[in-house]
Amino acid sequence: MPKRPPNQEVLVAAGPVVTVAGADIDRLRKQAGTNARQRMRLCAHQSLEDRLHEMLIVLARDSYVRPHKHPNKTESFHIVEGRADLVLFDEYGKITSVLRMGEYASGRTFYYRLCAPYYHTVFVRSDFLTFHETTNGPFQSADTIFAHWAPEEADVVCRTKYLDKLGNAVDQFAAAEGSRLSP
Repeated sequence: MPKRPPNQEVLVAAGPVVTVAGADIDRLRKQAGTNARQRMRLCAHQSLEDRLHEMLIVLARDSYVRPHKHPNKTESFHIVEGRADLVLFDEYGKITSVLRMGEYASGRTFYYRLCAPYYHTVFVRSDFLTFHETTNGPFQSADTIFAHWAPEEADVVCRTKYLDKLGNAVDQFAAAEGSRLSP
């Protein structure tokens, strides 16, 4: 698959037909493991201005996705491989829902669609998580609102502490909710 690299974390597929094979995912996983933020994205859309954005995203276990929301956007998320918890929060950072996610064969939730502006994050539970994300474009950075109660990605010490705290909070929430969560 030909691709053009806009930066070290993002590749944009070239051409009108985009295909991805296992070897491509292996390369994305390898690149994610060497990036500072432990992630890699392959954009199947050709431009930030496209009305439909489709991406294959790989996150390593220690990758931090700052909780955020997207007013006036819809996103869907389909797990290709790995396991993660999708965590939804209220406006103050209290967990309101946890989706235990994994690939189809795992028996877990493997797909979700979010069409409301909830704060959310992904907490990776496997060495790597690969998922297909779709959202409406065009991309405008102002369309993403980051949670004021969560550390910025550049603050390595705070985000590491936050991830530890979040993992514990997600486990406690899951224990309290029991069978209401997906397996």
